Amino acid sequence: MLNFDKPDVLVYIAFIPGVLIQKFIRFGIVGFSGLFVDFGFTYLFKEHFKVNKYVSNAIGFMLAASSNYILNRIWTFESTNPNVALEYGEFILIAAIGLAINTLILWALVTKLNLNFYISKTLAIAVVTIWNFGANLLFTFKQVV
Repeated sequence: MLNFDKPDVLVYIAFIPGVLIQKFIRFGIVGFSGLFVDFGFTYLFKEHFKVNKYVSNAIGFMLAASSNYILNRIWTFESTNPNVALEYGEFILIAAIGLAINTLILWALVTKLNLNFYISKTLAIAVVTIWNFGANLLFTFKQVV
């Protein structure tokens, strides 16, 4: 039971939002670096190798997710979980769900609203960032929060 008369409890409660904001900012910076991986490989496969745009999107997205896992493990969440394979699997599962959300948004914006593919991709990434951060915070890296 929490004793709110103790100052250390109040400091801890006030500290939690600051830590989450810091982690979200770090997660965003890592995600921004992943944009270069994502867009770079998406562009490479779509424009140079002439792979279907949705398949190219999936390739770029998953390569970015893998590089993002490494950076988020080390820097954002400072995880020391010895079960790296399970942690990576959870991260990739969350990313795969994010990919489904990303692809659905991308498809809707491109085919239904006739928006530019890359503008649509940017909007989809913004939505999926919120999903990925929350899910990874609550599941993948829950022991380090």
